[in-house]
Amino acid sequence: MNLLRTTLSLLGVTVGIFAIISVFTIVDSLEKNVKQSFDFLGSGVIYVNKWPFTADSNGEYRWWDFWKRPNPSYREFKFLEANLEKRSSIAISADKGNVVVKRGSSSYNETELTGGSYGYKDIAELDIVKGRYFSQNEIAAGRNVAIIGDDIVDALFPNNENPIGKEIKINNKKHYVIGTLKREGESFLGFESKDSYCLIPYDAFRTMYTTGTGNYNELGSRIAVKGLDSDIGLVELEGELTGMLRTRRGLRPKEDDNFALNRPEAIANVIGSVFDVFGIAGWIIGGFSILVGGFGIANIMFVSVKERTHIIGIQKSMGAKNYFILFQFLFEAVFLSVIGGLGGLLLVLLITFIPMGSLEVTLTVKNIVLGLGVSAIIGTVSGIVPAALAARLDPVIAIRS
Repeated sequence: MNLLRTTLSLLGVTVGIFAIISVFTIVDSLEKNVKQSFDFLGSGVIYVNKWPFTADSNGEYRWWDFWKRPNPSYREFKFLEANLEKRSSIAISADKGNVVVKRGSSSYNETELTGGSYGYKDIAELDIVKGRYFSQNEIAAGRNVAIIGDDIVDALFPNNENPIGKEIKINNKKHYVIGTLKREGESFLGFESKDSYCLIPYDAFRTMYTTGTGNYNELGSRIAVKGLDSDIGLVELEGELTGMLRTRRGLRPKEDDNFALNRPEAIANVIGSVFDVFGIAGWIIGGFSILVGGFGIANIMFVSVKERTHIIGIQKSMGAKNYFILFQFLFEAVFLSVIGGLGGLLLVLLITFIPMGSLEVTLTVKNIVLGLGVSAIIGTVSGIVPAALAARLDPVIAIRS
């Protein structure tokens, strides 16, 4: 009967810990997968764009002002490349989606065509498995060379044919493959991975599409600047960029910036604030179950003190101190609660083995420690009053009970 009573009481803690930690585990996994989907933007990078990534501090996105802004131009890129000091690398690039790439009778119609300058390899952190990146001469001359993703390799070069040095046609223009990218697989948000990328020199891209002139209605380019490791928070780089761009564009002191300096982590911060709401929901949902479990443990301890009053009296008559009795019962309460918490963590661990498509669910050490910590706190709170009552018992009265 005592075993059944204890099991039912611990079930509340188990369900509560399971509810809280499962929500946190899924939320953390979602957040991690979503942020990984933005890895193509690079890290430690500031982007010069026409459009900001997120709304301003007031939550307003003034698109009616932004669309009139000029696009970053190739001349601005060359100016920044020559004058910026607080940077380790700089690149200009532009994209065009759903471009057709052909080889003979085979074609791939969903190519994400990107034109990039020499520094693009440092910004995008390309993983080239065969061949090489563009040389400085190929970039400067706008040569018709290309680096292609794995999906394009599979479509145009079946049967493990080596694509290096082979001719392909991009918008019916001949290009020669000089490199291939490592397979990435589909991202969690369904963004285009580099598997469907075709990268060519920026000047070669400009022969196909109007970009880099700075006009507001052209195919927009973006300038990416990677900061120095010593520049914590890229504060110095952002200040230098702002000053140079304002000077280059002839903005007066009272005029607002007509460009956006974007950071990938701004998107991550917005995502994090959304997932914080789910975390609060997890605490609320699991809190009720833990509350029930806490009352159950307290009830067990009150009954245990009553059943062992005679033993407590004997222990105290033999010289046991109050703190010994107190910690004896308090330890039992914490132990019971942690056992319940371990049960909840075990259930969460089982969830991680359930296939969820591209979502990879992982039980982190942080959440394990959190689950055990919450369990220990619940056990302490639930057991402190019964333990204190046991410690205060008069030994003579306790022995006679």
